[in-house]
Amino acid sequence: MDFPSLLLSFVGGEIVDLVLQTGPVAKTVLLLLIAFSVISWAVILSKWSLLSRARRQSGKFVRAFRQATRMQDVASVADRFRPSPLVGVFQGAIAEFRRQMGSTGNVHNTVAIQRAMQIASSEEITRLERSVPWLAITGAVTPFIGLFGTVWGIIDAFHGLGTAGAATLRAVAPGISEALVTTAAGLAAAIPAVIAYNLILSSIRELASRNDDFALEMLNLVERQTQTDRQQAPQTAEVRR
Repeated sequence: MDFPSLLLSFVGGEIVDLVLQTGPVAKTVLLLLIAFSVISWAVILSKWSLLSRARRQSGKFVRAFRQATRMQDVASVADRFRPSPLVGVFQGAIAEFRRQMGSTGNVHNTVAIQRAMQIASSEEITRLERSVPWLAITGAVTPFIGLFGTVWGIIDAFHGLGTAGAATLRAVAPGISEALVTTAAGLAAAIPAVIAYNLILSSIRELASRNDDFALEMLNLVERQTQTDRQQAPQTAEVRR
């Protein structure tokens, strides 16, 4: 089945006829709305897939993290759990942890580790939010673009009615119905974008909250490991003597 036949079976022959009979301004508006819709659906599908994988991998990473007793155990397997934003938070913490251990041999500033995790969390959330504002733009702009096409079509219809001099509903109805197609197209582009925008933001807020909770767990692990290392240091010295 070719594309025109598929389109006719999906939206109906009358609607397709109305679209084909519209003027150049209305066709331009419809093409613009189609472009908005195609881009917004591409963003919706890509972000939905990304967030689904991020939630799934975050759950697996948290389980692996809670089973570990030392950060080195988690660091060796962290890259397996991408694209979880928790991995970025953990890597920010482990980088600061190693920096302090390399310079002084112990962790002397947990606040710096906490700041490193906050910066990493912000970067991860920014990555997840990339391209999402396009959905808000689509939801806000496309109804007005469709309304512009409708207003232009109605003006054209009434201008033609005045020129013809036949003030009857039958004379003006086809032009108005053609003009209203652009409003319907604007709503068809806006409604999915608005729904997806709110659902995606809700998922991102949930992941941001998990980042904050994980940062607290990470600080607990740092403090436990630091205390363990301090307790083992005198014992190691005794053995060497």
